[in-house]
Amino acid sequence: MKRSETGHYEVSTGGGESVQAFVPYPLPPSPPVTMEGTLQRDLENAVLALGRLDGVSSHLPDKELFLYSYVRKEAVLSSQIEGTQSSLSDLLLFEHSDEPGVPVDDVIEVVNYVAALEHGLSRLRDGFPLSNRLIREIHAVLLRRGRGSEKSSGEFRRSQNWIGGSRPGNAVFVPPPHTKVVGCMSDLERFLHSENNLPVLILAGLAHVQFETIHPFLDGNGRVGRLLITFLLCEAGILQEPLLYLSLYLKQNRSEYYELLNMVRKRGDWETWLSFFLEGIRATAEEAVSTAQQLSACFLEDKVRIEATGRRAGSTLRVLEALKAKPLRSIPDVCESTGLSFPTASSGMQILQKMGIVREITGKKRGKLYMHGKYLKLLSEGTEVD
Repeated sequence: MKRSETGHYEVSTGGGESVQAFVPYPLPPSPPVTMEGTLQRDLENAVLALGRLDGVSSHLPDKELFLYSYVRKEAVLSSQIEGTQSSLSDLLLFEHSDEPGVPVDDVIEVVNYVAALEHGLSRLRDGFPLSNRLIREIHAVLLRRGRGSEKSSGEFRRSQNWIGGSRPGNAVFVPPPHTKVVGCMSDLERFLHSENNLPVLILAGLAHVQFETIHPFLDGNGRVGRLLITFLLCEAGILQEPLLYLSLYLKQNRSEYYELLNMVRKRGDWETWLSFFLEGIRATAEEAVSTAQQLSACFLEDKVRIEATGRRAGSTLRVLEALKAKPLRSIPDVCESTGLSFPTASSGMQILQKMGIVREITGKKRGKLYMHGKYLKLLSEGTEVD
């Protein structure tokens, strides 16, 4: 059975003019999504890839270290979609010394994203349900300082917003009037916790579009909408660790992504969107597996080379461990994290530098910073600023 638009239009006022704002119907779609043929195969492939990712994550020798950097890569990518110019190295530099190489607001947005992600995951681990209350909490952390902090952080909007264009009248899309936001979000929350028997990945794909369509905040909707995917998978136990993020896939396929969102709204074409979404899950999971394996191989190679250096290998390996936890370090920073003396930490860092494992990035005589080049290169793939 064919579907038509997945909502209806209501007159709303925004920017001093009257516009037709789109109000989505509650989920699930009617008639139901057709889980046959290609879509079923896409679902199976995505589930298999997620299973491999979850298996790899449970065997990572330094899981927490990998998560630390991988989460920051996602923060950079998700913020880049919104127009920031911050790179992964900018973020690490800012976290180390509050001195980014790009406008400070760009880096603060990324720092806020990391904090919002960690806040949401912490709450879920404590048994708090993925709810509108938690979504508002996450939004409050996301916009707690920097650009957008004045736009009602942690609160659903109380005015009309729009997507694209300079005003509502020439916008690409106008979300529901603000008077409908609470009701629409309540419907979405009920759907997330209803007994609908939908596969979790399908539920996540439907919920992401619905959230983006409602656009419940004045700012930060895209970032919260992408976080919602990861939170749903973690809450459902599909992933034990937050290792799956679609930001790189969506960044690389931005035009198709926006077009498919519109096709859902205009024609009810959920199946084409879901195939795209599931392909993103599969590709992203496989990329994460590859990155984890490459990093493990990189660190093993480093260890073998260092062990061959003789009596100073022990302290040098401790310096390497510090760099694995954070790939950008100063000597005092290494001393604090390892307990090594300054001369011993300096000696270990010099050995790593001579081996080409690390490089000094400031060119200064004092306040030197060292970076594990291959580690950062592997993590930075896809985060290069356009």
